[in-house]
Amino acid sequence: MNSKIMNAVQFKKTGGTDVLEFVQIDIPAIKPGHILVRNKFAGVNYIDTYFRTGLYPTTVPSLLGCEASGIVEQVGEDVTGFKVGDRVAYLANNSTYAEFTCADAKRAAIIPDGFDFDTAAAIMTTGLTVLTFVKRAYNVKKGDIILIHAAAGSTGLILTQLCKHLGATVIGTTSSEAKAKIAIDAGADHIIYYNKEDVATRVREITNGQMVHAVFDGVGKSTFQGSFDSLRRLGTLVSFGNASGKVPPIEINMLAKGNITLLRPMLYGYIATEDEFRQATSELFGLIESKVLKFNICKVFGLSEAIDAHKFIESRLSTGKILLSFP
Repeated sequence: MNSKIMNAVQFKKTGGTDVLEFVQIDIPAIKPGHILVRNKFAGVNYIDTYFRTGLYPTTVPSLLGCEASGIVEQVGEDVTGFKVGDRVAYLANNSTYAEFTCADAKRAAIIPDGFDFDTAAAIMTTGLTVLTFVKRAYNVKKGDIILIHAAAGSTGLILTQLCKHLGATVIGTTSSEAKAKIAIDAGADHIIYYNKEDVATRVREITNGQMVHAVFDGVGKSTFQGSFDSLRRLGTLVSFGNASGKVPPIEINMLAKGNITLLRPMLYGYIATEDEFRQATSELFGLIESKVLKFNICKVFGLSEAIDAHKFIESRLSTGKILLSFP
């Protein structure tokens, strides 16, 4: 590295997309247990907008970004399994909208041969989230009927593919015929247009009154009640996102109707240990190599175009993963 300065995107106050600033800051110093990565691609995820708007608190000024891929530039003390020049994909906390990231080696993995950097950056957060949710939030199995909101979105597409692989019937919600086709191509058996149909009513019709075993809902406020009303007795509602706003406080007694299970999981709760991370990452890579899962990268922005990337993801126009690229 000839320079100690790098390009990055940060925000000094919370708010709309205009708070994002393209800046030059110091390259982070290597720390024990960490690797310094020169980033090639970074994922743009809805959670990034939650930090930017202040829905999820963080100290400012702050960078953004929770996943990326790149090349190891330095290896810190007490790190094993990595060397300079390795191709890696990793998870991090608000630090990947930058040319370099000092990443925890316990949350990094060697990219398998045959994987491009863009694919590796696209799979970490979404892939690990979906994989852990269908195994540990609700154990999807053959014969289940599963409702997936925003089935044509980045997370919805992978949820649909994996639930179908596990033998479930998938009902997906979308807002347009174009998105419906994308969800059907990913394996959805039925489509509900949430913007012009009542979700629970259509679920009742599709299932002949049986309703669904589980709902995966990353939309939040606008879909929560419909998700709840779509469940059968002993059903499970996995509420994991706030794309339409934060779900208001609920009356806990509502769960007594049908003995419903309600979860609000986050990925890191399922990969809290290095062993959990390694096991989940290995399984995810295997599912991609065997072509069970196919990740669609729908748009790539340059780092300096982070504002446009946030506008795009908040527009609900995405039909797959959004990435930032680095020269």
